[in-house]
Amino acid sequence: MYLHGTSKINSLGHLEIGGVDTVDIAKKYGTPVYVYDVALIRERASGFKKAFEEAGVQHQVAYASKAFSCIAMVQLADQLGLSLDIVSGGELMTAKKAGFPMERVHFHGNNKSPEEIKFALDLGVGCIVLDNFYEVALLQQEAVSRNQKVDALIRTTPGVEAHTHEYISTGQEDSKFGFDLSSGQADKVIKILQEDTNVNLRGVHSHIGSQIFDTNGFVLTVEKLFSQFTRWKEEYGFVPEILNAGGGFGIRYVEGDEPLPPEDYVKDLIKAVKKESEKANMDVPEIWIEPGRSITGDAGTTLYTVGSKKDIPGVRRYLSVDGGMTDNIRPALYQAEYEGILANRANEQAEDHFAVAGKCCESGDMLIWKLALPEADHDDILAVFCTGAYGYSMANNYNRITKPPVVFVEDNQADLVVKGETLEDITKNDLPLRSKERV
Repeated sequence: MYLHGTSKINSLGHLEIGGVDTVDIAKKYGTPVYVYDVALIRERASGFKKAFEEAGVQHQVAYASKAFSCIAMVQLADQLGLSLDIVSGGELMTAKKAGFPMERVHFHGNNKSPEEIKFALDLGVGCIVLDNFYEVALLQQEAVSRNQKVDALIRTTPGVEAHTHEYISTGQEDSKFGFDLSSGQADKVIKILQEDTNVNLRGVHSHIGSQIFDTNGFVLTVEKLFSQFTRWKEEYGFVPEILNAGGGFGIRYVEGDEPLPPEDYVKDLIKAVKKESEKANMDVPEIWIEPGRSITGDAGTTLYTVGSKKDIPGVRRYLSVDGGMTDNIRPALYQAEYEGILANRANEQAEDHFAVAGKCCESGDMLIWKLALPEADHDDILAVFCTGAYGYSMANNYNRITKPPVVFVEDNQADLVVKGETLEDITKNDLPLRSKERV
């Protein structure tokens, strides 16, 4: 059994996180419920920042809020001295409501609407990461109409494909994201923006995938980008002040996952940037990264209540829980794998393997296909580990199921930071049929 962060088995044989008994959390807030180990979030963020600080390079560590965003999490990111990577008007509104310093907000996305760009400029975000020529034109028009100066990066696709799931590889040339290097798209946008007096192009961004367990892809990306930097300097007089290497740093979900410590990713990245800067006779650019999953992923645990069981002799034993693909769609979407235990019987030995099924009316609503557990029964509390990224943020109301609450735990205290939805919430935006006549 692998326990993350402050998780431990207490004297009652219950799973405890942040000094709080998870059985008590389940009783107080109901299930499903997302539980976040705040101390582990602090530790992960500190690991990234410390490596940069020790190396003495200009940097920003921007929390990728798409992994998990709510007002409390954004405020915690601010406390930790992080910048914020946002990708929508909703995430931008969350940052505003949280009182986050807008100069440390980076606005991403591959299809920013005119309204979103206006909203970002109204709030004074620190940087807009341009993804395509449509966005360039929108930003230029809006900046001119306001006579407003705007800092920007361009997102590039460097042609580096990380060894990861095909759905979340984004650095290869065939991608919906960014300006391709090999076709000359990046050159074209640089020429456009070099002539613009309102949009200040400060550097480039790249992101090569997710759940990456080594640094080879990042090093190769740096090498490929610097080969372009040298040419851009000669042809356009453009020397990037900022190199944003994106995120994608992996975490341990299950046995066999072997991610590096946060500081190791950073150290190898810095080493590569310094080496290529020296070769190109350029100043070392400011380095930005965007960890999301690697800050919150293994800090999250979802608690469920076991309901029905189904035994198919010689085939499989099913346990159904009161959540599923509505609170964690990753197994259905990515075939993602998880580990878990019975939180109320955490000190008992496993007796059999169970398939953990969700309650949605979908045969693909399976959380874990093979999990070793004691002989589980209804009303047991199942804890599924490492659900802190892309669980709550991708939660949905399929089958009109309510979204769970979110609880932060730290120093023996549990704090509700997102209220769970009620059945009334499910229909609050519905409108009645205008006509009562049958056709």
